[in-house]
Amino acid sequence: MRVRLISGQYGGRILDAPDTSKTHPMSERIRNAIFNSLGDRVADAVVLDAFAGSGAVGFEALSRGASRVIFLEKDRIASKVIAKNIETLDCGDEAQLIKASVAAWSENNPATQFDLIFADPPYHDPQFSTVTRLFSHLKPGALMVLSHSGRGEAPTGTKGIVVVDNRSYGTASLTFFRRES
Repeated sequence: MRVRLISGQYGGRILDAPDTSKTHPMSERIRNAIFNSLGDRVADAVVLDAFAGSGAVGFEALSRGASRVIFLEKDRIASKVIAKNIETLDCGDEAQLIKASVAAWSENNPATQFDLIFADPPYHDPQFSTVTRLFSHLKPGALMVLSHSGRGEAPTGTKGIVVVDNRSYGTASLTFFRRES
């Protein structure tokens, strides 16, 4: 399976994606919608791509000017694909792959914060309790974009975290969260 980066420095480049039912690469249409809505927020941002899968969202962020992306992926096959894509794009100085579950990483790195977080958990196991832990990793004013099945509910904000947008794209939905302070 392959994915195409849409725009920016790596626009048009083709990356590998895991050929497994455990991951679902985000469609080009949805990635384009996310990055069009984020606009200039991506430039120079420090980004977390949680449940990274192919890494397409994080690589798109790098392509559009993010200063650093951390890819979190526990699946062995998906991790190998991300590592290969980092090598293919020669972006090892700006990209870091961490082979761990999101929950374990979050617990072991409580003070690490980001300008942008992309969370795309498996649709068959949305792990919303883990997703809500990611709120603590948002800098003040930072955004998190959650991709989830359009068939179910998404987490709502918590103290200091507000939902700023919801969008649906067929069977997929996006919820945008912002840390108030």
